[in-house]
Amino acid sequence: MQVFDQLLKAKKDKGGGFFLLLDPDRGTEKDILHLAEAAEDCGVDSILIGTSFMLNTNFHHVVKAVKEHSNLPVVIFPGGHGQISPHADAILFTSLISGRNPSYLIEEQVKGAPLIKRFGLEPISAGYMLIESGRTTSVLYISNTQPIPRDKSDIAAAHALTAQYFGMKMVYMEAGSGADGSVPDEMINIVSEYIDIPVCTGGGINEPIDAERKILAGASFVVVGNRLEECNSLSLMREFADATHTKKVVTA
Repeated sequence: MQVFDQLLKAKKDKGGGFFLLLDPDRGTEKDILHLAEAAEDCGVDSILIGTSFMLNTNFHHVVKAVKEHSNLPVVIFPGGHGQISPHADAILFTSLISGRNPSYLIEEQVKGAPLIKRFGLEPISAGYMLIESGRTTSVLYISNTQPIPRDKSDIAAAHALTAQYFGMKMVYMEAGSGADGSVPDEMINIVSEYIDIPVCTGGGINEPIDAERKILAGASFVVVGNRLEECNSLSLMREFADATHTKKVVTA
């Protein structure tokens, strides 16, 4: 089964999919592997690996190590074509459709496409949308783009529909790591009702109840990284997964 099909199945069976984002720039390899090893038992559906600004020169090594320590699908969430590794299962092939910087709309993608083909990675095309979060996040600074205002759900919906019409498989609405505020629930609801492809959201989701609200608002997938990397807590990771899995299995 393709990775994207596995993710869709997780959403269908559990109500929502929970992704753990690991940033090689934010933690030691020991801490990263600590989370990766326990992720499956804690209910995580997929592991994402990526960073906005790659300070760690051992990116490929980290991806390989995570893959060796987990049976979960490992998906690269790249900040650029330099973060494409043969050791992953798939890659989010994103285009920053909320911005107008050609480097992240098409240039990085053209540089990365031959590597994806060579490595045999499954590309999961996604319309990447930065949403105003209350601060200048790393991805906002590096991309040199303006985010969509938090109160402009109509603009967000139009961008998301464009991603759908381009044939992309999903929309990723991002507030950014360490954001003061996550993507508004109302915006998620409006966008998810307006399009026919899954909505993924991340950034600024600091508590399990926040993750549950995103799913109930219409998101298919929730991504949490910074919060778990800071505390390195397995119990909190399980709480996030449980909250995201809104379909509760009742046993006799």
